Amino acid sequence: MVESDQTVEVVVGNEHGLHARPAARLVGLVNSFDAVVTLTDLDTGRGPIDAGSLSMVATLNAQQGHRLRVGASGPQAAEALAAIGKLAAENFGDEPATTAAPDSIGLAATSPGGSGLDVALGPAVVAGAQVDVSGYVASGDEWARLEDAMATVAEELGQLRERSGELGGIFEAHLALLKDRKPLDEIRAAIAAGTPAPVAWKQTYDNLAKTFEGLDDAYQRERAQDVRAVRDRVLRALTGATVDEAADGGILVVPELDAATAATLDAAKVAGIAVRAAGTTGHGVIVARSRGIPLITGIGDVAVPDGATVAFDARTGSFEVAPDEDAVRRTIAERQTERDRAIAEADQPATTVDGRTIAVLVNVGSVQDAVDARGADGSGLVRTEVVFGHRRTAPSIDEQAEQFRAIAQALQGKPITIRTWDIGGDKPLPFLPQDQEPNPFLGERGLRVFRRRPELLRDQLEAVRRVAAETPVHVMFPMVTTADEVAWALDQLDQRGPRPDGLEVGIMVEIPAAALRIDTLAAGLDFVSIGTNDLTQYTTAADRTNTAVAPLADGLDPAVLQLIDNVVRRAGVRVAVCGDLASDSQAAVLLAALGVDELSAVGPQVPLVKERLRRADLRQIDTAAVLAARDAAQVRGLL
Repeated sequence: MVESDQTVEVVVGNEHGLHARPAARLVGLVNSFDAVVTLTDLDTGRGPIDAGSLSMVATLNAQQGHRLRVGASGPQAAEALAAIGKLAAENFGDEPATTAAPDSIGLAATSPGGSGLDVALGPAVVAGAQVDVSGYVASGDEWARLEDAMATVAEELGQLRERSGELGGIFEAHLALLKDRKPLDEIRAAIAAGTPAPVAWKQTYDNLAKTFEGLDDAYQRERAQDVRAVRDRVLRALTGATVDEAADGGILVVPELDAATAATLDAAKVAGIAVRAAGTTGHGVIVARSRGIPLITGIGDVAVPDGATVAFDARTGSFEVAPDEDAVRRTIAERQTERDRAIAEADQPATTVDGRTIAVLVNVGSVQDAVDARGADGSGLVRTEVVFGHRRTAPSIDEQAEQFRAIAQALQGKPITIRTWDIGGDKPLPFLPQDQEPNPFLGERGLRVFRRRPELLRDQLEAVRRVAAETPVHVMFPMVTTADEVAWALDQLDQRGPRPDGLEVGIMVEIPAAALRIDTLAAGLDFVSIGTNDLTQYTTAADRTNTAVAPLADGLDPAVLQLIDNVVRRAGVRVAVCGDLASDSQAAVLLAALGVDELSAVGPQVPLVKERLRRADLRQIDTAAVLAARDAAQVRGLL
């Protein structure tokens, strides 16, 4: 590419890097200036690429924490660089998001008509995997026909963007894909060489989807769905094909769910959506759940005759053709009653039938998370790397203390558990760059990072100490392996004097080594908190973000439960769980039966977890059978 006249360096602060939506905002900004702009990822060496092409920017695969060199030349080069620097400082317009556990029931407000349940029954409406272009007859001006089709699709996507509120960015990204100059140049050349418009369009966008699928980040790989959604929308406009829509009470069965389909379905009429592909971060899945549409993913290649009665239960992961309809209706009625009761009684304590009261707290990554939490007994996890992850410079002690106070105030002075900086692996911090590692999940993560660079940790601990003098605060250190690490962390905490009376100290239990030697690690602590997400993936050697092996990373695997049981029996201190398993109301009961004292769930799940615990008699749970089970499926059967 042409050498740039001017350059600046920016840092990607977005949780999932420059994926489709933030990339679309960057491309739109670049193309508003009379300048040629390039991007180079300084951490991977990829580039320079054309910053005016969405496909080029998105497949650059710039991840959170990566440094980008932005080059520009042309009459408005300086203005373009200044605007891009400002956009980067604002996370490219991407706000941090929190999502519920993949199998959770949404209790947040939904659009009218969405039941918000995780179970559904109805006739199957089976959508085809491909748009049929076999009947298309080419004309004398294929490019003009394609332009007309693209104009129709652009109008449709523009309308979807306008009425989708906070989710409008998804359709903004689809519009950018539709108008992306790099694939359009390829398509124009293919048409000029005699290829019919549908064939040229399909081949080019198929290749682009394959490029996304080849990226090493699981979230980015799922963006191939967006490419195929745009591909098919234009093909339908070219051929006059229609979209399969679920009739009243029908369950739409699709190979994968695109955002436009999820946004345009009548939430008051569709019974649910069953997606063959696995994955929970696709834009279509996000949109459907936000609208309260019952949904299950990963049903696979099961044969589903069009019109056949089907049912699914996302809580148990089951999908059935020709189910026992009466049984499913009873389950739906029970879940609806459960949901209504959970919301109404959210502020009541979670006291089980046999008299144990389990604290149910909330995981927060922002002050707003704490404000929105209903019924939480405090916060069992304040993700400091998320609270401050949008910043390009490290927050001061005062700035951190201000945020911690605000979270505590939002939770009405109930205890908050502040996890110290948990970075590394899939969680870089823009203001603390790390060296590239061959296997970052097994490298410098969490507390390990700060053994060589303790200054940021000391500042954070001082902020914790200040707030703990005013309101109940617990602090915990992540990614602990040895007793020496615990001793070092406590030394950093105590360097500035005696601990405030309201401060309790604990560690995260995230790796098998910590779970197996917990009696040694917990000596002198007030509590330990089990992070089941990491404990599960390290125990099963399965990256939970890799769809090829994600099913192995099941928190109800007996091997994981045996480690949790060991921690409860041998820790000698209060035991909490703050991973996704605590957000699963069924698993929450089992964790309580194993002896866990506290559960920290995602905000929308807190009322449901509390309600389920109130109905549970922990004496009836056969924990011995659960721990001796063959696999996670047998555990679910026992529950």
